[in-house]
Amino acid sequence: MFKFEHTEYLHLLWLIPVMIIIYVLMLRWRKKAFARFAEHHLLQHIMPNLSEYKTRLKVWLQIIAFATVIVAMANPQLGSKLEEVKREGIDLMIALDVSNSMNAEDLQPNRLERAKQIITKIVDKLKGDRIGIIVFAGEAYIQLPLTTDYAAAKLFLNTINTGYIPTQGTAIGNAIDLATKALTAKEEEQQRSKVILVITDGENHEDDAISAAKEASNNGIIIHTMGFGSPNGVPIPVYKNNKMVGYKTDKDGTTVITKLNESLLQQIAAIGNGIYIRGTNSNASLNTFLDEINKLEKSELSSQMFTEYESRFQYLIALALILLTLEYFIPRIKSKWIAQINLFGEKQ
Repeated sequence: MFKFEHTEYLHLLWLIPVMIIIYVLMLRWRKKAFARFAEHHLLQHIMPNLSEYKTRLKVWLQIIAFATVIVAMANPQLGSKLEEVKREGIDLMIALDVSNSMNAEDLQPNRLERAKQIITKIVDKLKGDRIGIIVFAGEAYIQLPLTTDYAAAKLFLNTINTGYIPTQGTAIGNAIDLATKALTAKEEEQQRSKVILVITDGENHEDDAISAAKEASNNGIIIHTMGFGSPNGVPIPVYKNNKMVGYKTDKDGTTVITKLNESLLQQIAAIGNGIYIRGTNSNASLNTFLDEINKLEKSELSSQMFTEYESRFQYLIALALILLTLEYFIPRIKSKWIAQINLFGEKQ
């Protein structure tokens, strides 16, 4: 098992493209400055020993070394001791709507990001429970199978966005069916308490969510629903290159309004012997859901887990030192044997 102990340091890697852009801009400025000083063929005679290749190589070695140090700061670790751990808990499958309507900004920063924040907080509160994640729009896919690896759950969660599934729509029934199959896959685990949490704005256009909820309930699965959005409706932002360029329109050019369908979500929760929770910017919805799953009977689960990890940052530090040492000893001038090569027989 591989993990980073301090993932927050990995955000510093965003400095790498900034450094590359600055370097490219400096190259352009340098080229223009040389052009004002002399024509290109004259520069080769004025500065015959200057090596553009070595200059660029030195810069790239510095950038790679900098990136290596950042990864080392995050402290990559490998699991070194695998043990069987027994825990008491439930099985929880979260079905998360990633359709375009979840980009609506009636919740801040938007519906999807707010939902992801709540899921993260749910994961932080779990102890011994297994969690899985399903993403759905026009179709549904298992993003994360049932696991007790909460770090992996949050890692997968961070990658989810509304572009994840190309087929648009809101197939709530498909998501519930897939969650039901995942929760009832193994016969020996049939006695565990099983919960599906559907997080969506409730605009179901693709299938029969009510029938899917009945089937899940017949398998002893509790279904809770959490609705995100405004019943009054808001437009759906359209983004291009991470910039909002307007709002979604239909084929007639009319702005599409997305509304929270609380009625459907309440029906699904009632059929699944669960509760409907209104997702908001407060922690009330989170606490309500946690109270519900804490009431459930916990079953013992045995799983293989890494209980000890060994750090591997030292190898990256060593690599960075080697790169910087190599960069230090590379001169900016051409090697003598290269400088003596005259392929075109030019007069010196």
